[in-house]
Amino acid sequence: MNEAPVRKIIHVDMDAFYASVEQRDDPQLRGKPLAVGGMHRGVVAAASYEARKFGVRSAMPSVTAKRCCPNLIFVKPRFDAYREVSNQIRAIFHDYTPHVEPLSLDEAYLDVTEDLKGIGIATKIAEEIRARIRAETGLTASAGVSYNKFLAKLASDQNKPDGLCVVTPAKGEAFVAKLPVKRFHGVGPKTAEKMAALGIETGADLREKSLEWLARHFGSSGPYYHDLARGICHRQVKADRPYKSVSAEDTFFEDLRDSADLLGELDRIGRHVWQRIEKKGLAGRTVNLKVKYQDFRIVTRARSLDRPVSGCDEFLEIGTGLLRSLLPPPKGIRLLGLGLSNLGTESEAPVPIPLPLPL
Repeated sequence: MNEAPVRKIIHVDMDAFYASVEQRDDPQLRGKPLAVGGMHRGVVAAASYEARKFGVRSAMPSVTAKRCCPNLIFVKPRFDAYREVSNQIRAIFHDYTPHVEPLSLDEAYLDVTEDLKGIGIATKIAEEIRARIRAETGLTASAGVSYNKFLAKLASDQNKPDGLCVVTPAKGEAFVAKLPVKRFHGVGPKTAEKMAALGIETGADLREKSLEWLARHFGSSGPYYHDLARGICHRQVKADRPYKSVSAEDTFFEDLRDSADLLGELDRIGRHVWQRIEKKGLAGRTVNLKVKYQDFRIVTRARSLDRPVSGCDEFLEIGTGLLRSLLPPPKGIRLLGLGLSNLGTESEAPVPIPLPLPL
């Protein structure tokens, strides 16, 4: 008799977020093809819509992006600026609901089944949020509104940029039927390739397959795919998801071989990571090192303690020790990364053990 209410879920996705922040802050970049990332090395972190018209995409090697768009302008990422804007946007979200699940700096799920302002209509809430984001940050956001997370995320991508798409319970199954399965959450490239080989290209194709057939071909994921084809998703919006790790990495403009240079870069990266760790009030027991050589071979090293790392000095000391085990490098190094995992909060950690000062 007491059925649970139909959920009201909004997925908000900022439009070309990093690139849009750069164009907002520098009027000379507006209307021009722009890529956030290194021009000579690395990959594109984000591309403006002007650049996307030439086929430039995030995660594309910078050299390839330049070939696609000879007039492409590269700018160095400013993650502190992006994080500041992201915090502004999340503050707007929390004016409407405490149930906010950030996925990254530029997107989040909101459960507004019971909203704080008593508006009651998810579409109106989404419109109001988008208007406030534009007014308060000067940026545009797209939003998807539906009765579950799966459909809300699909919908937010439907009318980009600066768009809104609503999928009601009556239209959910038909909406899914028209879409390619490679867009579905949980269907990665390999699974999409396998589905294509089995004649499944769209949601409608997937719906034709029985639960037994899907279980036979996809094992434990079969029931999940069976639900998706019918617009069913039981995943809940989970606020304040715990961090699994905090890390940072940097790709260098030129391959580094000198040990002193590499140790200096690791110190810089590590101090940046520790600032984030302190800001989030986290503690962790495992230090992780990542090294990518000039031939793109990746080597990782890790060291775990039986207690949380006591502070920045110990974090850097352990990271330095891990890197020294690989020095001198057999070949040039193009990327270094350092991180902390096995995380908890500072309140869960014992009192930090002070390190002796160097003589």
